[in-house]
Amino acid sequence: MSAPILNVEDLSVTFSIPRRGSWPWTPPDTLQAVSGANLTIGPGETLGLVGESGSGKSTLARAVVGTVPVSDGRVLWKGDDLARLGPRERRAHGRHVQMVFQDPLAALNPRMTVGEVVAEPLRTHFPDMPRETVREKVQAMMKRVGLLPTLVNRYPHEFSGGQCQRIGIARALVTEPELVVCDEPVSALDVSVQAQVVNLLKELQRQMGLSLLFIAHDLSVVRHISTRIAVMYLGRIVEIADAAELAKNPRHPYTKALIASVPIPDPAAERARTRQILQGELPSPMNPPSGCAFRTRCPVARPACAERRPMLEPAGPGHFVACPYHDAPAP
Repeated sequence: MSAPILNVEDLSVTFSIPRRGSWPWTPPDTLQAVSGANLTIGPGETLGLVGESGSGKSTLARAVVGTVPVSDGRVLWKGDDLARLGPRERRAHGRHVQMVFQDPLAALNPRMTVGEVVAEPLRTHFPDMPRETVREKVQAMMKRVGLLPTLVNRYPHEFSGGQCQRIGIARALVTEPELVVCDEPVSALDVSVQAQVVNLLKELQRQMGLSLLFIAHDLSVVRHISTRIAVMYLGRIVEIADAAELAKNPRHPYTKALIASVPIPDPAAERARTRQILQGELPSPMNPPSGCAFRTRCPVARPACAERRPMLEPAGPGHFVACPYHDAPAP
C-alpha cells in the first residue's frame, strides 16, 4: 500500500470567544472546534467525513488546507509539517491542495469573469506562465468539467448553481493539485444536480489521480464516492472504516443513528424498518459533556462514560470505533 500523502495527527483547533457584555480584561470563553483528530489520506483515495452541523468538519478541512491555525497536533503533507513551512513553501504547497466550497455562487468573485476566476490560481502559482498558455489551460479545464469554453467571458451570476459549482471545481483543479478538499460541495444543489456533480468528481479523480477529502451531511452521498468514511461528532472522530464496511456493519451508536436516518427507496421496506432516532440536541462545543461527548444522547451510555474520553480502538480490519460498549445492548 502506498504511503499516505496527508497525515493528521492529534489535531486540535480552539477558538477564543469574547464574552458578551463583559469587561475588556475578562478572560474569553474557549470553543473546542476539533479535538484530537487523526486521519490519513492515501494517493487516489477518497476519505468521506460525515456528521451533524457543528461537528467540526469544516474547521478540520480548513486546518488541513491551512486557512485555520492549528492549536495542537500536526498536519503532515508527505511527511512535512505544514506549521514549519515558511511563506514561500506554504505558497508552493497551496497548488497541491485546493478546496471546493459549499456555496458555489458565494465562492466566486462576482466582479470577475469566469475565465478570470478559473485563471486566478494559475496567475498566483505560475506568474511567469504565458497568457496564451493560461487561456488554453482555462478553456481545457472548462471543457473537462462540462462547460463550453466559449462561456469564459460571462459572469458567475449568469450561471445556475450546478454550473457555478462546476466553475468552482475547474478553479480548484486548474493547477493540477494532488488533494482536493470538498467542503459539502453538493448540499446547496438539487438532488439530480448533486448526482451529476458527484459523478463528475469521481470521473475527474479517475482521470487525474486525485485524492479527495469529501465532507457532507448525507451519508448516502458520501458512501457513493468514498473509499473510507470517518464519522465526526462534536469535534471528535468516533468511527472510521471502509465505506462498504461502515454501511454494512456500523459499530458506534452515532453512526447507526446516521445510517438509520437515510431513507430507503422502497416504500414497504421504509415503513417496516425500525428507526433509531437521536434524542436531544447537539451539545455546545463551548461546554461539551465530560468523558464521551455523545453520552448525553447515547442509547447504550453507562455511568463510566462520563469519567473518561473513549479513544479509537480496533473493531475489525481497518475498522476503528471510539466506544467500549458498541456491542452492548441498551441498559
